Amino acid sequence: MALILKALAGISALVLLAITLFSSLIAIGGALLTAIKFAIIAIFVAVVVLIIFSMLRDRSRRRREAATF
Repeated sequence: MALILKALAGISALVLLAITLFSSLIAIGGALLTAIKFAIIAIFVAVVVLIIFSMLRDRSRRRREAATF
C-alpha cells in the first residue's frame, strides 16, 4: 500500500512540475510576442518617418531647382 502511495505521489509531482514548466514557457512566449509587436511598431514608425523626410527633401529640392531657373 505504501509503495502505491509513493508511486502516486511521484507521478503527481511530475505532473505538477510539467504544468509549472508549461506555464513558464507560455509566459516567455507572451513576452517574446510583446517584444516582436513593439519591434514591428517601431519599424513601421521609422518607415513612415523616412517617407515623410524624403517627401519634404524632394519638395525642397524642387523649389531650389525652380528658383535657379
